[in-house]
Amino acid sequence: MTDSRAMRTALYLRVSTARQAEKELSIPDQRRQAQAYCKAKGWAVVQEFEERGASATDDKRPVFQEMVDAAARADRPFDVIVVHSYSRFFRDAFQLEFYLRRLQKHGVKVVSITQETGDDPMSQLVRKILALFDEYQSKENGKHTLRAMKENARQGFWNGSPPPYGYRAIEAERRGDKIKKRLEIDPTEAEVVRMIYRLHLEGDGKGPLGIKAIADTFNRKGLRYRSGRNFSNGLVHRILTRETYTGRAWFNQSDAKTGKPKPRDEWIALAVSPIIDEAIFAKVRASLTARSPKQVAPRFVTSPVLLGGLVVCATCSKAMTLRTGKSGRYRYYTCSTCARLGKTVCKGRTLPMSFLDGLVLDHLTRRLFTPERMRELLAHHAANARNGAAEQTRKAKEAETALREINTSLNRLYTLVEQGIAPLDDTLGNRLAELRQRREEALRLKAMAERRRVTPIAELSAERISAFCDAMRTRLLTADSGTRKAYLRLFVERIEVDDVEVRMFGRKDTLERSLSGEEPEVPSFVQGWRPRGDSNTRPTV
Repeated sequence: MTDSRAMRTALYLRVSTARQAEKELSIPDQRRQAQAYCKAKGWAVVQEFEERGASATDDKRPVFQEMVDAAARADRPFDVIVVHSYSRFFRDAFQLEFYLRRLQKHGVKVVSITQETGDDPMSQLVRKILALFDEYQSKENGKHTLRAMKENARQGFWNGSPPPYGYRAIEAERRGDKIKKRLEIDPTEAEVVRMIYRLHLEGDGKGPLGIKAIADTFNRKGLRYRSGRNFSNGLVHRILTRETYTGRAWFNQSDAKTGKPKPRDEWIALAVSPIIDEAIFAKVRASLTARSPKQVAPRFVTSPVLLGGLVVCATCSKAMTLRTGKSGRYRYYTCSTCARLGKTVCKGRTLPMSFLDGLVLDHLTRRLFTPERMRELLAHHAANARNGAAEQTRKAKEAETALREINTSLNRLYTLVEQGIAPLDDTLGNRLAELRQRREEALRLKAMAERRRVTPIAELSAERISAFCDAMRTRLLTADSGTRKAYLRLFVERIEVDDVEVRMFGRKDTLERSLSGEEPEVPSFVQGWRPRGDSNTRPTV
């Protein structure tokens, strides 16, 4: 990393929706705060990446990917990426850590101007906890938003997504500053929809046309979809299979994030004016079914090894991998070195998979994700922030005093020059330049102190902390294997299995030792943690 005085900086500015851009943390406001932060640091802003209308729950953001690609180049143009908060960068804790580490490998650091956490192990844990809270709050907000949208749909109003081809959304009524919309038929587009159905069933004089032939016909004749797009096979297929044209539009058909269809009883119907007769729609559906080959959805396969890549043999420090017995009825973690090279290389050890999985999950759910532990962690972090705020307040006052004195001196010199009492010679010019330079430095120090002073740790209610801990325990204990593995890797770095001990290395003990004023040599959850509470005996295999 280059010296901070020459640090090259990129700003990443993002809003999810037009409403957020207008009413909440707009991109100009993010830019203003980020530029002030960089100026206070003495960093040079060399590039800006502006992302509008993109969610931070995934990495499907073109500007974001452009920024990451630039950071990975051998001649990367910047050393630091500055964001307003980590939620602007990502609202997914796993993806946040993945991209922070990926950028770090290329020598690029991500800095939040409102959530400075440092690089020490405790700060890293706090960052992960805050990221999980951001993710949790994002999902809670999503649930509330979906509930409101479902009620809006039940009342027959359109929820704001682009209307189906053949319809347009019109204002139906106003409730305060909210505009309620309904769908009405767009005459021009509706005629194209009817033509597509007619060509598929009757053809153009040479027999019925398939999906590809219809798309080719329209494109050859110069007919265009919305925004001048060519008709594709997918667009034609969507029109031929959309039930909306029979007078029933549906809301809540699929999961917005995964795209997976929801159960039919969760769908909400909206009555719209029909474009296609139901009998014609049924004929088209039968025709498409007859022409299409049977499709089988791919299986979703996840690894059965929850602690894969984490658990190691304490003797050789090599991975412990899956071993099965009784034709797969029993599963164990066993030393890979012993399994491959024999006991002469490593005596090895084996532990029942269900036992070790349960032990790790039980420890995390009972020792880390509890309201008391979360309150302790956040209280400590808030106390540090308050102590730092007091110091920054003192520095801001000192900078303000120095700034007043410098401005007074400058005004006196300007007055002397204006009144002709003192000539603007080299001596006076040098003095003015020196005072201006001192003023710039005082402004920089004041801005830095004030920005740090107004960076509070959010006060979280007991109910929110409790709900968060409940959600985390539920995910660790009941979620699918892939989700549990991802959450584990946020807090666990290595699990060592010895003859009489199982040691889990992560970030919690680092926090505990930091709270007590100690600096551990090895950050770990529990030193000499026993597999069975107060027992030293490893279970018999």
